[in-house]
Amino acid sequence: MRCEGLCFGFANNVLFKDFTVTLPPGVSWVGGNENTGKTTLLRLLAAELPAQSGALQINGIHLSEQGQGYCSQVFWVDPRTQAFDALTPKAFWAVARLRFPAIAGQSLEDLIDGFSLAPHLEKSLHMLSTGTKRKVFLAAAFASGAAVTLLDSPLAALDKASIAFVQELLQGAASHQRRAWLVADYEAPRGVALAATLTLQSIG
Repeated sequence: MRCEGLCFGFANNVLFKDFTVTLPPGVSWVGGNENTGKTTLLRLLAAELPAQSGALQINGIHLSEQGQGYCSQVFWVDPRTQAFDALTPKAFWAVARLRFPAIAGQSLEDLIDGFSLAPHLEKSLHMLSTGTKRKVFLAAAFASGAAVTLLDSPLAALDKASIAFVQELLQGAASHQRRAWLVADYEAPRGVALAATLTLQSIG
């Protein structure tokens, strides 16, 4: 993924000005203090928020020219969203599978087992705890096969076993040759060899 000359801000709060970065395969980390734009950056890269200026491309596919082709390569779900609350995990994965057919088969089954999601598959997401709901989204992210996967505070609200599982998954992702992962959090994921590190700062 290549981001070049990105500019974005809210009212009088400029978060990004001529922001340029290349995300290589493997796991990269974006950190920074509160209100420096970590989540906003993920939303911009996912094309959920329109940048005020700048260019985004993945594997040579430009967002401005081939929006659908660009978005089909990015996995992003805001872990705080309520948009899927009426769905069961199975139904959510079926929706996600429309864009990412890889969310199926043994990979997903292994993630269901690793996140201990089997008892919750027939429950609507609004019935699940915050941590369990996040695990449903994480299972889709890791199973998606997306060229770029964006994760916002992936360890938040998880139990110890699931935290260890996510760390293990990221350790494996670190050596991936075709997928890029960007993890936004206050601390870098432990035990993970990082391909790149970004530290955001307030610019006014």
